[in-house]
Amino acid sequence: MTTDGASVDDVARVTELLGRAPAGAFEVVVRAADGTPAVLENAPFLDDGTPMPTRYWLCDPHLREAVSRLESTGGVRAAEAEVPADRIAAAHAAYAAERDALIDPDHSGPRPSGGVGGTREGVKCLHAHLAWWLTGADDPVGEWTARRIGLHPA
Repeated sequence: MTTDGASVDDVARVTELLGRAPAGAFEVVVRAADGTPAVLENAPFLDDGTPMPTRYWLCDPHLREAVSRLESTGGVRAAEAEVPADRIAAAHAAYAAERDALIDPDHSGPRPSGGVGGTREGVKCLHAHLAWWLTGADDPVGEWTARRIGLHPA
């Protein structure tokens, strides 16, 4: 496994948080107040060459749990209904462009596709949207999610 921008301590802590060793290179880009990794920035390919469409991964256990509760009560459908479709589409396009800019233009094998969390349209995973929003990105679904779980004022 390569870790690129991750320290040995981060690899150990992320392994614990995920319940498995990371399968590709990553860097911790957002940390909780106590220093625990909260958001990972993944390489566009796993170590074995498998495309990794999810550029930003939410690994903070408290945030994951809060978002899971929101999703379990219809949060994905509610976000899709409340956030304008054109803003969701723009977020997917920006996310894909950011990820795809890291891929060698001469790459000829399978490539990651889709936008936030590999989604082509609409909303699939509030965790992925929140992770990207936490990095400072303009993700309206991530912002919507942050408001619903109490991270961002209404």
